[in-house]
Amino acid sequence: MAQWTSAVGSAQLARLLTSQQPRPAGPGTRRPPAYRALADGIRLLVLEGRVPVAARLPAERELAVALSVSRTTVAAAYEALRAEGFLESRRGAGSWTAVPAGNPLPARGLEPLPPEALGSMIDLGCAALPAPEPWLTRSVQGALEELPPYAHTHGDYPAGLPALRAMLAERYTARGIPTMPEQIMVTTGAMGAIDAICHLFAGRGERIAVESPSYANILQLMREAGARLVPVAMSEGLGGWDLERWRQVLRDAAPRLAYVVADFHNPTGALADEDQRRGLVDAARSAGTVLVVDETMSELRLDDDVDMPRPVCGFDPAGATVITVGSASKAFWAGMRIGWVRAAPDVIRSLVAARAYADLGTPVLEQLAVNWLLNTGGWREAVDVRRAQARDNRDALVAAVRRELPHWEFEVPRGGLTLWVRTGGLSGSRLAEVGERVGVRVPSGPRFGVDGAFEGYVRLPFTVGGAVADEAAVRLAAAARLVESGAGAGVQSTHSFVA
Repeated sequence: MAQWTSAVGSAQLARLLTSQQPRPAGPGTRRPPAYRALADGIRLLVLEGRVPVAARLPAERELAVALSVSRTTVAAAYEALRAEGFLESRRGAGSWTAVPAGNPLPARGLEPLPPEALGSMIDLGCAALPAPEPWLTRSVQGALEELPPYAHTHGDYPAGLPALRAMLAERYTARGIPTMPEQIMVTTGAMGAIDAICHLFAGRGERIAVESPSYANILQLMREAGARLVPVAMSEGLGGWDLERWRQVLRDAAPRLAYVVADFHNPTGALADEDQRRGLVDAARSAGTVLVVDETMSELRLDDDVDMPRPVCGFDPAGATVITVGSASKAFWAGMRIGWVRAAPDVIRSLVAARAYADLGTPVLEQLAVNWLLNTGGWREAVDVRRAQARDNRDALVAAVRRELPHWEFEVPRGGLTLWVRTGGLSGSRLAEVGERVGVRVPSGPRFGVDGAFEGYVRLPFTVGGAVADEAAVRLAAAARLVESGAGAGVQSTHSFVA
């Protein structure tokens, strides 16, 4: 019986490998042999989760042709991977990826670092801040006081608690977007909302247009749902959407869905202006594409002089083109797994009906807690604290990176939680690998792209400040030096830092 559960084609693997930038050769160093470079490239793809564990690799001859190398080179690379525990083989079954005993399985997305590991590792992988207190505790206490009437019911509210739906509708109306409670469905976080939308609108094999780069976890969610992702390049820096590219993709590829982050884009931090929003809605309407707009960062305006554009749904008065997704996770706390969808009533009814075969509904207590925050003014107070904290962290991280890594390039976003950094020609994948060995965890650029794009980038979130931000930059600089010198292999963590 075969031990592999999926397969990677020779053309796909070649494309992923050629997207990797070669390790810069330091003074006095020689390039590794071709087989070693190939083995290192495949190992990195496995460690990053871009090639799954237990995936069957192409036969030696097939991969040699795809890479234009000798079969001997591929055979030697495979043998090196087998010796290191990253490949297993059996006659008649082929070769498949593995991880050595004791190594954690690589994640395909950006999972949080376990709390027990935080003492020795600075975690820049997850763009989420600790809970704002005392508002979290107060909201839970307020929810408990409101719970008794609901405890006498069955507790299943597939569309969400009526009180919270009404409150969310009022918030959109206050922003100039008239909204009825029937246009709102409460979900288990923004991920739950987008998962439901994808299942309703985009079956397996359907095209979904996505920004390039885009949020890694959403990209992986869509891949695992069987979608065919169509990347649309962003403008340089903080320029936002390239409307000509979007018009071309929507016209030529005719995707069923398009997913965008208009407000302080993850990972670049770009803020789409009103002309871009109007233009994209018009293009999507003309193409018959449903535009899914992620607003999870919309309240994280960090600079007071930023004028926020109208929500994207404000340019879709008929409500037939735009579906909006919001969440409490970024603005308040990631542990508050409350999200929502704003859409036309018929779309909401279809989403609610489909939910009977998914998660049935969202926890009542957490919905009551969010409703308490919105009713009492606690939400606004907590978000103000969150914005100040993220602003201070941003400024500290920017200063530290500029000091320790002056050749790295980035533009400072005016909001959101992430900094998108060009690493001066270094491989983001290798920086991520070596970084964990020296005590800093950072996601590489390819996690935010399609088919290996953005190898020369990393994403840095505004989750640490002060001395921790300084130390994070010091460790990133140490990782960069090791990558530049080619001495990253075998480096062990020598840092202990309590965040």
